[in-house]
Amino acid sequence: MTIHPPASPPSSPAGEAPRLERQLSNRHIQLIAIGGAIGTGLFMGSGKTISAAGPSVIFVYMIIGFMLFFVMRAMGELLLSNLNYKSFSDFAADLLGPWAGFFTGWTYWFCWVITGIADVIAIAGYSRELWPGVPLWIPGLATVAILLVLNLATVKAFGETEFWFALIKIIAIAALIIVGMFMIFSGFQSDAGQASFTNLWSHGGFFPNEFMGFVAGFQIAVFAFVGIELVGTTAAEAKNPEKNLPKAINSIPIRVLLFYVGALIILMSVTPWTQFAAGHSPFIAMFSLAGLGAAATVVNLVVLTSAMSSANSGIYSTSRMVYGLAQEGDAPAAFGTLSRRKVPNNALFLSCVLLLSGVVLMYAGQDVGKAFDMVTTVSAVCFVFVWSIILASYIAFRRRRPHLHTASKFKMPGGIPMVWVVFAFFAFVLWTLTTQPDTLTALLVTPVWFVLLGVAWLVLRRRPAHLARYAAFQDELQAEETAAREHASRRLEEKESVK
Repeated sequence: MTIHPPASPPSSPAGEAPRLERQLSNRHIQLIAIGGAIGTGLFMGSGKTISAAGPSVIFVYMIIGFMLFFVMRAMGELLLSNLNYKSFSDFAADLLGPWAGFFTGWTYWFCWVITGIADVIAIAGYSRELWPGVPLWIPGLATVAILLVLNLATVKAFGETEFWFALIKIIAIAALIIVGMFMIFSGFQSDAGQASFTNLWSHGGFFPNEFMGFVAGFQIAVFAFVGIELVGTTAAEAKNPEKNLPKAINSIPIRVLLFYVGALIILMSVTPWTQFAAGHSPFIAMFSLAGLGAAATVVNLVVLTSAMSSANSGIYSTSRMVYGLAQEGDAPAAFGTLSRRKVPNNALFLSCVLLLSGVVLMYAGQDVGKAFDMVTTVSAVCFVFVWSIILASYIAFRRRRPHLHTASKFKMPGGIPMVWVVFAFFAFVLWTLTTQPDTLTALLVTPVWFVLLGVAWLVLRRRPAHLARYAAFQDELQAEETAAREHASRRLEEKESVK
């Protein structure tokens, strides 16, 4: 169960244990949210997605983005209902029980460790393309070292790093859209034919591979949205969360339309979808086609920073999750300490040591790529579990705290019925993973993780220290809720007196 102590004021009284500080400003939160929405899957995996689904991939990304928007809105309403919630594991622990916080915290940690290892391997691979002959361990080790130093400074340093990483991704996609639009409207000719919006439907229609091709698109594209919930782990360190979190969450549909749908429409208009293949970046191909030879190198650098952005997010989120788990007695106490800069140093070192295992795996043999295809599928299934826990917590919230829902200024659109629609969609996504042998294997392996967690929970749940800390956590939340009620009551009285 991930329970963080309350965020501290700028300076803590002498003798008081250091606490997480609210140092992430609005621009940090906005760009972290954008960075989470633009996964490396867009740059690195969109070729495979387009070749599988054809132009229908546009609808795939729109549907996934639409559904996850409601998950984020549910998360936003819950986080703002009690500012002692510092992440989605906190409200899961409170609303569903301590087991939910434990399972959610460790599963989210596991997801990002796996994703981070995959990112380190991707970074090493792309570094070799830019600097042929460089030993794979050098860029892998350098990446982990750089990100560790940046995260050890302050949370604001993490925010700045992620701000610039996300900005690079935005500029790259904007450049692709602008160059692509010029090519389309100028009637650009290439070996593949003329650049035109008609390419979207003139090569077999929008659904050239029929329904199962459309299904295959979901199976791959859902990985690209991993990390969209990252803004939820920044809640403990966000300035003015009542204002900044809603702004970041509400902009998700615009980001999905622009960065995913807009970019893919341009890519498939300039070059027919039949020309795309797995393992090749459509971004690099389009800039090369435009005669911008140097652009291929630039886009390689962009993909590199995109993978570093994802690894940076992984280091941040895993360290905060382990810190919170340690605070609640669900991880070794050593990981629950903060440095003088209000950063969980020990938890950061743990995350970085685990990411270094990616460097070791690069020398394990030729099948590492296939192994990581399976491992990232496991990670995606676990992310679906985390998103589902957020929705289940919302149902419990509506049942147990109707007064807080009524008072909320950031209600989830659609309410309970929409939650069940999203649950049905998640069931569909899991079914799509059964349609291919490699993803089916990963789906069948995933329950092993939950069995291990279940055994660990049976050992931990009756420990006196764990029970005492959970009781203290409940008292803290109750005090916050009572204060919020009194504040709302006073505001109502003031309004009545004005009338």
